[in-house]
Amino acid sequence: MKKALVLLLVLAAMMIPAFASGSGEQQVTTLTLSEVHAEGYPTTLADYEFARLVEEATDGRIKIEVFSGGTLYGEETGAIEALQIGDIAFARVSASPVASYVPALNIIQLPYLYRDGDHMWQVLNGPIGQDMLAQIQESGSGLVGLAYYDAGSRNFYTTKPVNSVADMKGLKIRLQNNAMMVEMVKLLGGNGVTGIGPNDVYSAIQQGVIDGAENNWPTYESMGDYQVAPYFVLDGHTRVPEVLLASEAVLESLDPADVEIIKECAKQTQAYEIEQWALREQSSEEKVVAEGVVVAELTPEQISEFQALMDPIYAEYGAGYEDLIQEIINTGL
Repeated sequence: MKKALVLLLVLAAMMIPAFASGSGEQQVTTLTLSEVHAEGYPTTLADYEFARLVEEATDGRIKIEVFSGGTLYGEETGAIEALQIGDIAFARVSASPVASYVPALNIIQLPYLYRDGDHMWQVLNGPIGQDMLAQIQESGSGLVGLAYYDAGSRNFYTTKPVNSVADMKGLKIRLQNNAMMVEMVKLLGGNGVTGIGPNDVYSAIQQGVIDGAENNWPTYESMGDYQVAPYFVLDGHTRVPEVLLASEAVLESLDPADVEIIKECAKQTQAYEIEQWALREQSSEEKVVAEGVVVAELTPEQISEFQALMDPIYAEYGAGYEDLIQEIINTGL
């Protein structure tokens, strides 16, 4: 009931863009941004920076109100649907659900695709990534891609050391409900386990239901999983970026000049978010290492061992995109 009341108040604010007590006062348009991550998370900080830049660049004519922690929509798919009908103006989401509208986005999520983070950003900020961003609006989904944000790399963490593919044999690894990821772990010799929520990973490891999971540094640290799975292997199997989206319907209701300002401000926040992400990763890593976590940094040769087993996934999920995959692999070489 409380959540519904908040949503009604937000929608009412969007429907009454002008707030002026006299004819000489400036009209102010308030737009809404939905964020599932908590206050202080790198993407949330970037949301607020986006709001600040837009308000500053429009001399206060456009204000963006950030609703973090899933206040409006606990699932990113709900926020996407709200964008499509113009109920909200912006949302920060993972690239994964957006791939439903732009299938090419599935390609940038293939396991062991990137050499490192720099390689990924060369792709995303180059012609390949920017074309995919443009395709979001061209897809007719009612969505507009504004900018990519960093979400780091996903890595395995387990109850025993993993330094090679052989060490993965038989391990039960908790995964998101993603068929490609399940196949990835199977090819590595392990068993992918789905259906366990992020808040239940700790107890599942503690009870021996699973032998570990996979995620980024901040989640590993903040969820406390490091206490029961103290071995973290930097295999960087996937790097799935976040995307700042806008509602096409809302943007069409604004002055075109303001839309250009919004788009430019969004692009400016990318570097800020990447910086905030790096700081958060560093602090999370330092904390868990101080608590006794053992970090395995794989050599390029060891990573190649993992990568070499992914051919069936590339054949299945990359079918029809072979040239694009090769172009991504060759970027920056």
